[in-house]
Amino acid sequence: MSDCLFCGIANHEIPSEIVYEDDKICVYKDIQPQAPVHVLMIPKKHIASLDDTTDEDQELLGYMMCKVKDIVKLMGITDGYRVVSNNGDDAQQTVKHLHLHILGKRKFTWPPG
Repeated sequence: MSDCLFCGIANHEIPSEIVYEDDKICVYKDIQPQAPVHVLMIPKKHIASLDDTTDEDQELLGYMMCKVKDIVKLMGITDGYRVVSNNGDDAQQTVKHLHLHILGKRKFTWPPG
């Protein structure tokens, strides 16, 4: 999608500090980190939110979830982490491209936000 910020990052049209990339996903540092480690994992396929997924996206979504452990290891997180997906305006999804926040290297509280 030509006007999507995250598609621009995945296509290397917008600079970002990418920490991992393959043919399905791109992972890069959040520009407003909420933890010592805060990266975003996005699919290279444009999907606006979880509400916009289809049965055809099951393999990609499973791939993303299984890849989290590798990203956590790559980022040096050893004592737990949080994975968050904000969906819709009330959840503060500010960019309409499905993404996972992976946060770590600090103690988190509950309930969040």
